[in-house]
Amino acid sequence: MEQTWRWFGPDDPVTLENIVQAGATGVVTSLHHIPTGEAWPVAEVRERKAQIEAHGLTWSVVESIPLHNEIKTRKGNYQQWLENYKASVRNVGAAGVGTVCYNFMPVVDWTRTNLAYRLPNASQALRFEMTDFAAYDVYLLQRENAAADYPEELLDRARARLEAMSDEEQRLLEENIIAGLPGGEGSYDRDGIRAAIAEFIALGNDGMRANLFAFLEEVIPVAEAAGVRMCIHPDDPPFSLFGLPRVVSTADDARALMAAVPSVSNGLTLCAGSFGARADNDLVQMVREFGPQIHFVHLRNIKRETDGSFFESEHLDGDNDMVGLIQALLDEEQARRQQGRNDSIPMRPDHGHLLGDEIGQSGVNPGYSFGGRLKGLAELRGVIHTLEYLRR
Repeated sequence: MEQTWRWFGPDDPVTLENIVQAGATGVVTSLHHIPTGEAWPVAEVRERKAQIEAHGLTWSVVESIPLHNEIKTRKGNYQQWLENYKASVRNVGAAGVGTVCYNFMPVVDWTRTNLAYRLPNASQALRFEMTDFAAYDVYLLQRENAAADYPEELLDRARARLEAMSDEEQRLLEENIIAGLPGGEGSYDRDGIRAAIAEFIALGNDGMRANLFAFLEEVIPVAEAAGVRMCIHPDDPPFSLFGLPRVVSTADDARALMAAVPSVSNGLTLCAGSFGARADNDLVQMVREFGPQIHFVHLRNIKRETDGSFFESEHLDGDNDMVGLIQALLDEEQARRQQGRNDSIPMRPDHGHLLGDEIGQSGVNPGYSFGGRLKGLAELRGVIHTLEYLRR
């Protein structure tokens, strides 16, 4: 498996030199300075690629070319945004970057309620806490009919939780949920997020899925011609938030997506932490079924709670069978070689705990500390090497 590292560009406190020190060989990045919806000029793609290659690294995966929300709703100026998107895919392919990870999540990208959840060993992790989320959705945001989405006992806990929060704690909760995270598409204020949520709720799961398939019908032929493999990232978390539609949360969703536009360029990002936040997603079986179209892997682990809450655990210590998952991925790579395919599966250690001197430092992207990911990559690398040795 190709070991890669997510990099947020020249302003990332984790440098390309740090990535080399970590032992990764590939970089996963985006042109974050280009506003969502605008086409990526091929010259800028090549400039970023040359910057990466100057450090002996490869630009392995684009994560991501963000989709304008009007593409997802197929309203407003969506056709122009779609043409811009196709131009970006062509230009990425022309520059020799062959994999694009993207997502089709409405309104919010990945969502957590606590970006500094203290663990017993004093490190800090990302956490999604259902009681806190309901407190925000129902009592702070006051989304229309939000209370109907939660059981009464959860509403009681959420009300008590909010009443116990200071003004600063309420502000931080809102900021964590809607202010935007690395890799996201921007921020909202309270009125803006209410309006965006209402628009997508009206669309519903069926409408959202139809719009995703319509997007793929136009973009996948362009990707094929450009030599680019698209791989969709699952919903994170893989269940409805704010009453929003979710269409990439389960194996059934992935199955429907690939059947809608059959092509090797219509693939999947197997994010273990996202899919794994649902106990009914069997990650190893998903690799067995969808392996030929898994073009990218995020390896992280989580510990689930009965109400839907979870936190991001050690990479090798959580509810996901990480060793079994890596074994299945190595089997897939072996099958590819036997079939004459020469593409390995890029993986990256996804997120990481905040450790040591990075705790309390400003500028560290939540989930993307150097030390936490370095530790995760080392652990994952050890599993990969051991499993490969046992194959001899």
